[in-house]
Amino acid sequence: MYSGGVSTPERLIEATRELLWERGYVGTSPKAILQRAGAGQGSMYHHFTGKSELALAAIRRTAEEMRATAEAVLGGPGSPSERIEAYLRRERDVLRGCPVGRLTMDPDVVVSDALRAPVDETLDWLCERLAGIVEEGQERGEFASALDGEEIAATIVATVQGGYVLARASGSTAAFDTGVRGLLSLLALRSPSGNSPTPTKA
Repeated sequence: MYSGGVSTPERLIEATRELLWERGYVGTSPKAILQRAGAGQGSMYHHFTGKSELALAAIRRTAEEMRATAEAVLGGPGSPSERIEAYLRRERDVLRGCPVGRLTMDPDVVVSDALRAPVDETLDWLCERLAGIVEEGQERGEFASALDGEEIAATIVATVQGGYVLARASGSTAAFDTGVRGLLSLLALRSPSGNSPTPTKA
């Protein structure tokens, strides 16, 4: 699965990231990690103190990747409203769910302060980043001044994360797309002009 140039620690981290997304913390056994990584017996404990430290490295890597992916859109070209729409409509593997958001439903992650911290910090960062863009849009007259940037940011994140849940429950991306369209419509109704955002391919 991994090329010969990839170090054993990297293989272990990437394998753990994939397994956490697929199976959760409990379902990610050391044996499964070693098999997925193509690593020999004992290699996990040679490079990490155990499963918990490896899982933390994997979760941090996943969180960093989520931030980078979001920032590529939120910090990209376009007006504030266009960037928010681009974030909502960006390509996602909806039926697999959010690799960070799904960790919030893993009891073994939530009860661990260390494992939960990168998840909490990443979602906080996303809310703050979106709130700043909403406020930027208000300054440019794209959004009504009465809107609360933090509340809108939380609604955007909740729509995306809830959309993943609805899509996985129904086995269809339609629910996710419907939620995105609904939120964009509400944001348009609250803008000074009342104009709907220009549709883009989901």
